[in-house]
Amino acid sequence: MLHPSYTDLMNIANSEVEQGEQPVVNSRYSIVLATAKRARQLIAGSTPLTEESKCPKPLSIAIDELSSSAIKINAEEEDTEE
Repeated sequence: MLHPSYTDLMNIANSEVEQGEQPVVNSRYSIVLATAKRARQLIAGSTPLTEESKCPKPLSIAIDELSSSAIKINAEEEDTEE
């Protein structure tokens, strides 16, 4: 089982959205796109932004970064990715 869950990650990504505004993340697909993009950056040589990752795999590191708010999801960027 994935820890944190998709619901937790969506809540973290939308935590800075004020009441009444449209959420940055609307679906699990948005979380998958964001973490996959960050994992590709890590594979290409980017430095991890967190030290607490228990697993050396790039996707696990990306999920840890998102859950610790080290990375943010840009709503405009998501709309352009297909």
